[in-house]
Amino acid sequence: MASLPLHHETDKDCLNTARLLGVRDGITLLDWQEFASSDAIAEWDALALTASEPNPFFESWNLLPALANLDRGSNARVAIFRCDGKLCGLMPVARSARYYGYPVPHWHNWVHHNAFCGIPLVSKGYESAFWTALLQTLDSRPRNGLFLHLTQLPTGGAVHTALIRLLAGQERPAGVVHSEQRAMLQSAGPPEAYFEASLSGKKRKELRRQHSRLSEAGAVKFRRDLTGEAIDAWCDDFLKLEQAGWKGRGGSALASDPATASYFRATLRGGATRGRAERLTLSLNDRPIAMLVNFLAAPGSFSFKTAFDEDYSRFSPGVLLQRENLALLGRPDIDWCDSCASADHPMIERIWREKRTIQRINIGIGGTLRQSLFRQLLRAENGFAAGGL
Repeated sequence: MASLPLHHETDKDCLNTARLLGVRDGITLLDWQEFASSDAIAEWDALALTASEPNPFFESWNLLPALANLDRGSNARVAIFRCDGKLCGLMPVARSARYYGYPVPHWHNWVHHNAFCGIPLVSKGYESAFWTALLQTLDSRPRNGLFLHLTQLPTGGAVHTALIRLLAGQERPAGVVHSEQRAMLQSAGPPEAYFEASLSGKKRKELRRQHSRLSEAGAVKFRRDLTGEAIDAWCDDFLKLEQAGWKGRGGSALASDPATASYFRATLRGGATRGRAERLTLSLNDRPIAMLVNFLAAPGSFSFKTAFDEDYSRFSPGVLLQRENLALLGRPDIDWCDSCASADHPMIERIWREKRTIQRINIGIGGTLRQSLFRQLLRAENGFAAGGL
């Protein structure tokens, strides 16, 4: 994966940064503005490149624009975890007074509507230590929440596994309150073989026909870009294309809110600077009719956003572009791609055959009384059939 060189701090530099920020070992909750200096970002970027599990939504180039534009309650903090002064873990957190409409104060990982992974960034080998320190920190704040709500957690990785083992070892009350499977792309074979295995011969023939008919209307081109060249113009085209479709009519397009549009532009600029925001475009006579962006976070990737021109829906431009997107399978640094799509998505699940389980987990915090109250809440939420961990 192409990437610009980063300023990597030495251990001594990390210690100096920690002292400047007044940070001790263990978990410290900081206002996010306090962790937005150039030194902190360099340390943060170094952590992201070596994290046990990738999560581009919690990397500096993605999370800082999100917090600046979308943290309307100014409530978010960055939980940073240090060992011997070195940054070994990071996750945005916030305290809420309501839980899905109910007056139940709780802590949660801060995840906005356009972020599709909530796993913390943790150095390899420090997964259990991170969760231990975080839960101890929240235990010590008795008036701030009844439990910790973790959302958008992919299962099976080292960070999730360490959490489940820790909870079992501590006999701490916890439960899965929601679980779903979304499409994922993963195969050791070449893209064309994957495509042929996913779609029937009849459907592949139909796509070839649609591509041919589209070509009769003008010059059809596919473009793939990882650089920052013309990134602002690309963002303009994407926002316009998405706004013109069903999301725009429903008010959920990025451009429907200046804050989400600003977040999108800033994040793609940051991702492009690092060679992490891969953009694909299908154009007809140099006019975009389907576009998508992937966040590359080796060994994985995340299909962030896609849009297509509904005037050309009879040619299935979104599916034609997804066929080009299968080239991800040919990258030596990428083993899988999370679709970031809703469960049972009608288009993507016709092509991407693998599944990734995503959960929401609630964890009791505090002393005996608080944990007893949490157990009752957990039983009620799960209909007296607690979701196992």
